[in-house]
Amino acid sequence: MNPVETVRRQKERYTGGAERPLGSYLATLTIYGATTGALALLARRRPGKARMGPGDLALMTVTTHKLARLIAKDPITSPLRAPFTRYAGTSGPAELAEEARGHGFRHAVGELLTCPFCTAQWVATAYAAGMVFAPDATRLAGMTMTAVAGSNWLQLGYAKLQQVTEG
Repeated sequence: MNPVETVRRQKERYTGGAERPLGSYLATLTIYGATTGALALLARRRPGKARMGPGDLALMTVTTHKLARLIAKDPITSPLRAPFTRYAGTSGPAELAEEARGHGFRHAVGELLTCPFCTAQWVATAYAAGMVFAPDATRLAGMTMTAVAGSNWLQLGYAKLQQVTEG
């Protein structure tokens, strides 16, 4: 059996007839892997070593969470997702529900852009690269996004307290 037929049969067994863009997923994995590999090689050639302490990791964690949600759910970033998604309503305070649309690569990118868990991997990788190549600017962006995330939690807490107080 030739390799193309083997791949086709494997896809059929996996999908059970459902339309899943496995080839496009593989393409996005390849892009991610190549980009991460290139960044690692470039970082290795830089003089000195990047230093990240526990505070940097905490900042990176909160920033990754906030940016991933901003990219995947925020109304203001919907024009970036629009070529790959379809508006399906709201999903929470200041967040949209969208569905991936199209086939193949468009659908795979739509799934990536509507999933904050999926987007977080890309954001964290970009943040880590920023810590190697531009740590001061990256920390500034991280502090900004962390402040926004903290403000969001305070807004939600305030709204909840208002509801409780008003009965």
